[in-house]
Amino acid sequence: MSESRTIQLRRSTGLVPYEDAVREMEARVAAIHAGDAPELVWLLEHPPLYTAGTSAQESDLLSPNRFPVFKSGRGGQYTYHGPGQRVVYVLLDLRQYGQDLRCYVKTLEAWMIDALAHFDVRGETRDDRIGIWVERDSDTSLIPGEDKIGAIGVRVRRWISFHGAALNVAPDLEHFSGIVPCGVSQHGVTSLKALGKDASMGDVDEALTASFEKIFGVTLVEED
Repeated sequence: MSESRTIQLRRSTGLVPYEDAVREMEARVAAIHAGDAPELVWLLEHPPLYTAGTSAQESDLLSPNRFPVFKSGRGGQYTYHGPGQRVVYVLLDLRQYGQDLRCYVKTLEAWMIDALAHFDVRGETRDDRIGIWVERDSDTSLIPGEDKIGAIGVRVRRWISFHGAALNVAPDLEHFSGIVPCGVSQHGVTSLKALGKDASMGDVDEALTASFEKIFGVTLVEED
């Protein structure tokens, strides 16, 4: 990867409507492919909503009238977005990464895991399901097992990626009860707050920015 590459960092304040974000991503993907705009990492929050990926099963939408539901072109199944969750949209030219989608997803997972380590949280991946998982503390949890703290769902057009990841910082975890998150019913969801980590969204952004440079080998440059 070229050290001269510029990847912009955008941090949006407030809650960004999902449809507005999708329109912006669609336009930026076209501009990146045409060479008219730099690549982008976009950090934001959405109002409460559910999205259905390309593999979503209708039976996994348990409360269809609770929040708005959007069909999404990303991979994966149903997921929740809402306040307190850091959504990370990653618009990269994968021609710079060997045009290997599987490798790209693993790199996104490694990025999230490295960022979580800043808060002394051990994130892990699983061979049979996408996402970032944490083991429940056997000393404090009455029910052994593991919970999901981060979701991955990507889309690629002409080898430009969009959509990306979502990390649970301090969302209302009860909101996940309206779906079977990512089609996995035998495990729960958690957050940094639920794990006892007093991390602000700014703290998480700093961790994500530092870890991006480490994992991807490119420095993020704040948008003007």
